[in-house]
Amino acid sequence: MAGIHITDIEAAINFWREKKPSPDGITLAPEVRALAEVYALMVFYREQEADEFSMPQPALRAWLAWYDSTPDTPCIAICSTSQGDEECKGCGRSFNEVQLWTEMRPAEKRQTWRRITLSGQAWRFNRYAERAGGLASEVTTAPVQGEPA
Repeated sequence: MAGIHITDIEAAINFWREKKPSPDGITLAPEVRALAEVYALMVFYREQEADEFSMPQPALRAWLAWYDSTPDTPCIAICSTSQGDEECKGCGRSFNEVQLWTEMRPAEKRQTWRRITLSGQAWRFNRYAERAGGLASEVTTAPVQGEPA
């Protein structure tokens, strides 16, 4: 079972706060309120993940709308799993994650995104950051053996 991590709930809240700001500084948009209730319960019970299947529908719909605004795949078109690697050097996904990506639920995809982002070892986060929309000049990389520095 894939859970929705608390940082994704926070990101969705911030997405909706920017999209539908409070008109008076007090009133919350329905999407923010729905997500804030889930977030508050997670904090109260010290939970890191919310169960996607028991999440209230308004909160899940708001989260899914935020999810739709995020990049779908971490792929940068350098797939080493096609060369036999168990983990892609380009995006950091496992062979199974690459193969089953289109069948995965949004929460499962976000778990994968979180794992590869926290690891930061995939080329999408360093030597090919520009392919992922980042600036490679901002990221320091260690020289690769056999390549000029």
